[in-house]
Amino acid sequence: MELRHLRYFCSVAEWRGFNRAARALHVSQSAISEQVLDLEKEIGVALLNRSQHRVSLTPAGEVFFEEARKVLAAADRAVDLALRSARGESGALTIGFLVWGTGRFFPTIIREFRRLHPHIRLCVMEMSPAAQSEALLNGSIDIGFTRPLQPPYDGLLQAELLYRDPLIAVLPVDHPLAGRPLTLRALADEPFIVCNRSLSSTLFDKITTLCAEAGFSPKITQMSNVLSSVLTLVQAGEGVTLIPSSLQHYRFSDLSYCPLIEPCGSVELVMAWSAEREGGIQKAFLEFMRAKKDLIQSSVQNEDGTERQLLRGGLQERNPFLE
Repeated sequence: MELRHLRYFCSVAEWRGFNRAARALHVSQSAISEQVLDLEKEIGVALLNRSQHRVSLTPAGEVFFEEARKVLAAADRAVDLALRSARGESGALTIGFLVWGTGRFFPTIIREFRRLHPHIRLCVMEMSPAAQSEALLNGSIDIGFTRPLQPPYDGLLQAELLYRDPLIAVLPVDHPLAGRPLTLRALADEPFIVCNRSLSSTLFDKITTLCAEAGFSPKITQMSNVLSSVLTLVQAGEGVTLIPSSLQHYRFSDLSYCPLIEPCGSVELVMAWSAEREGGIQKAFLEFMRAKKDLIQSSVQNEDGTERQLLRGGLQERNPFLE
């Protein structure tokens, strides 16, 4: 039994005749008659009462007609869903993100994509860069917001640069150097509180490399996987830290965010995915992000200006990604 048999039978039942059904389907009357006869033989019961002037359903045909219509509707819906998925209009998308790298733009991006694509089920997961690379390969996530890909993943996955984020110093507000741009060398004698290297090796290595360029090795006294913990310890006077500038909107009281004069450094945030797993939904999100790239870069460069325009009024200061 094929869908063609069901379509021909349902058309005859709806039009109450082979001739009218043939005209509606743009096929020959003999073809429809032959297919319906084959259907009846396969089922083993008569579905139609045939006479010279009219065609009607038998009791068995009435029951079969109702069920056949459901099957055809389900088939049509399956085709529609497949086409919408291919066009990136429906389905599911899982996104990995790095809390140490995604700035204030990220929640807004997610909200806007949900608004534009209400039929796509969106799942967002916090993951380290290493975990994101492996998850992209095995299909656990579809898109990653992460640091530049490391070998061997740089040869197995695709990535596009979103922006370069300058590093800034974070000091207690009552620190003698607070409230002004400073050289990194000025912090040579300070205890450093940094992110755990297992969470973001790129950021950790960038901090140690910059300190080496400034002529000293940082005195790392504490490490944490959670941004809020690092900032809380700085707030408590336990040390200083360097963070990407896009994270300074996490406004903790009693903290001073200071631009670095020299040496200046930055970390990159990339959007990564697997080309082998790239489907319509991934393509839709990639195109969406490419259209937003300039606004995202502007929001990083000018937090107090352009970002407010991007955010259409701003976000609440409380952010669950910090908790």
